[in-house]
Amino acid sequence: MNDKTKLGLNILGAALVLGVLGDGLLRATPWGVNVLLWVGALLCAVIAIVRWRKIALSAGAPWLILPAINFAAGFVWCDSPTLKVLDGLVLFVTLSLAVMCMRAGRARLIGVMQYALGVAASLFHMLFGPLMLILGDIQWKEIPRDGWARHAIAAGRGFAITLPLLLIFNGLLMSADAVFENIVSNVLRMDFDRLVSHIFLSGLCAWLVGGLLRGMFGESAPATASAERQQLFSLGIVEIGIVLGLLDLLFLGFVIVQFRYFFGGAAMVESTAGLTYAEYARRGFFELVAVAALVLPLLLFTHWLLRKGAVAHERIFRALAGAQILMLFIIMASAFQRMRLYQSEYGLTQLRLYTTAFMCWLAIVFIWFAVTVLRGRRDRFASGALASAFVAIAALHLLNPDAFIVRTNVAHIKAGRNFDARYAASLSADAAPELIAALPELSQQERCLVASRVLERWSPPERAPWRTWNWSRARAWQAVRENERILKEAECK
Repeated sequence: MNDKTKLGLNILGAALVLGVLGDGLLRATPWGVNVLLWVGALLCAVIAIVRWRKIALSAGAPWLILPAINFAAGFVWCDSPTLKVLDGLVLFVTLSLAVMCMRAGRARLIGVMQYALGVAASLFHMLFGPLMLILGDIQWKEIPRDGWARHAIAAGRGFAITLPLLLIFNGLLMSADAVFENIVSNVLRMDFDRLVSHIFLSGLCAWLVGGLLRGMFGESAPATASAERQQLFSLGIVEIGIVLGLLDLLFLGFVIVQFRYFFGGAAMVESTAGLTYAEYARRGFFELVAVAALVLPLLLFTHWLLRKGAVAHERIFRALAGAQILMLFIIMASAFQRMRLYQSEYGLTQLRLYTTAFMCWLAIVFIWFAVTVLRGRRDRFASGALASAFVAIAALHLLNPDAFIVRTNVAHIKAGRNFDARYAASLSADAAPELIAALPELSQQERCLVASRVLERWSPPERAPWRTWNWSRARAWQAVRENERILKEAECK
């Protein structure tokens, strides 16, 4: 039996075990500690295959264990659905990077295009890898028929011969005795819908894991290290200069207008635009975030299109791109100013908080773009931008957005602003302790609504499944348990 078949059997066995484990753990929702346990089992399977098959890893591969464990633990730490989506996205990207590291080498020095191709390749492996594993990698004829294999085949033949005999004699014996018939019927009674769902979830987990592991350890695809340089066409500095130059002029005009608003204040806005200051803030923030988000891929794409070789052309591009980034920072400062005004008037929501966090991350990425791409180190940009995204998402976990939203909006009550009790009560378990602590600050109607919703959603269950345990939900249950009398007195009758 050759090494390829042995590796394929190891991958197949690990996939089947993780499939059954996935059905046992991930079936219970909402997800919590079960995700951490399953990801930990997946990492153990990867390490075991590496040791058994003595596979040499690239230098960067072991470092991916850290973000995988950290963001799987995010499912245990916070209850926010948005954070869980981000955690799941990071886990997928991390596993895609693992495929790239083991197949292609150092992930730190690959470019944006290769990252995108790597993610696409990981999806391909998850969807079609198991077929190639079973039909191509494993040479079934090479598997020896002695030892355990011979006994397993013999046992299978024995079961196949026995099954029809069992059915015949069991039918006769059940017909002969009503008590025996009742016992056998109870033993064999099963929920076929539930059985099918178990088979489906186990098979799905096994299929995805098998494809992923084959992508990590199977035959390497053709190298894509030069993907950044392979392009169908390129443009000269004239075309690129016109694109960036005209956009710079447009941004400059907008920036000049923003300076008037920065120094003119509310009176300038109301007299010039015919809007209230709050309307001005609400209208512009998300549009400016969209501008900032679109500029980054535009600069990356134009730099990729720029015909290489002329030092003077590179300098012109750097000047135009640098000017655009500087003006973009002023535009983002305007967006921050608008959000500050809007938040001071109407409070904070998840959309406003996460969009602001996204723009903060964009600011970091633009600085990194200037440090790397504009200084001739484009191959370092993608890894640094991705690492900064991981750090930003980790920082959001530490901030605890839902709890922060409640604290911020409760502070508005003291400033004479309105408090949206219905929205606050709809937030995740992360916000429950803060809502309970804020009850004395609320009006009677708001207190009634919040207390009723908190009792309805976060009263401690009689028996909580251990697989779904989550620290934030446990804190919410504990807070309700400790303040149950206060909550019941305040709830709507």
